[in-house]
Amino acid sequence: MNRSHVLVTGGAGFIGSHIVDLHLARGDTVHVLDDLSTGNLANLAAHQSDPRLSFDQADITVWPGLGRAVASADRIYNMAAVVGMFRVLQQPVEVTRVNTVGCERLLQAVAAAGHRPQVVLPSSSSVYGPARDGDLHERADIVFSPEAPLLNYALSKLSNEVQGRAYAQAYGIPVVIARLFNTIGLRQSGQYGFVVPRFVQQALGGESLTVFGDGQQTRSFCDVRDTVAMLDLLAATPAAYGQVVNVGHTQEVTILHLAELVRDRTGSASAMQLVPYEEAYGQAFEQIPQRRPNLDRLFSLTGYQPRWELPATIDDLSRHYQLTSAQKCGERAAA
Repeated sequence: MNRSHVLVTGGAGFIGSHIVDLHLARGDTVHVLDDLSTGNLANLAAHQSDPRLSFDQADITVWPGLGRAVASADRIYNMAAVVGMFRVLQQPVEVTRVNTVGCERLLQAVAAAGHRPQVVLPSSSSVYGPARDGDLHERADIVFSPEAPLLNYALSKLSNEVQGRAYAQAYGIPVVIARLFNTIGLRQSGQYGFVVPRFVQQALGGESLTVFGDGQQTRSFCDVRDTVAMLDLLAATPAAYGQVVNVGHTQEVTILHLAELVRDRTGSASAMQLVPYEEAYGQAFEQIPQRRPNLDRLFSLTGYQPRWELPATIDDLSRHYQLTSAQKCGERAAA
């Protein structure tokens, strides 16, 4: 079996660290670049003694070693980005700087390299704006409100798509652009606004589950293990190069039903509390009604069918947080 050298920017983050897991399990060597602004070395702790893993703490927009890292890579995942509702709203300049400038710098380095590594660029379902079910496919027209609070993030990810396709066309770089839909799973933090880990932690702590808006908005959640498997398949599929591909799960749930499901799976008696967006985010916010991807293109390219359903992911998160809490209690008792 051929072994690859893989570069993962943002590789200490939620999705990035699962990509690291996949490739090290396969026998590849992996180089992680992360500034640790939201990533955490604990996400890579299982591999800390593995000589096939190397790590640089650096900012992708200025790191002088980027050219050398790219030149030795067979595949690159550019997971370095400002993500999470709270962080996107609080750090608008960083969104533009990291998401757009970082991607451009990476693609420039690939174009200047002596070979053409496979490149995976993650985009986001945010590029669809307020579009509904029938328009959540890759060929749909995209409309933005100029006053939308998340406009900077949505445009940064749409810019990444434009950048990727431009470099694929101009330099023959095998680029895949993946529009990710609500990836969830272990290592995702509720700290930055991600709803599933927040609900699970609130339920286990006996706190009210804070549902933003009226709770009737729907989302389709995809386990990170499925997301990573789909990214891997797309990177190895030449027919996907230069294309934008939705990546996610078609299971759809209202946020209110999600809260109820979390309560049921955790055995919690927590109440539910509706919180206006203005209170949750500190500003007026237009509710996005729906996020269910059309996956026809993904299925035709890869044939992949998601394997993890939402209840199983919630159970995994619940067990993880309970184990972590028990370990912390044990450490305090021992001290």
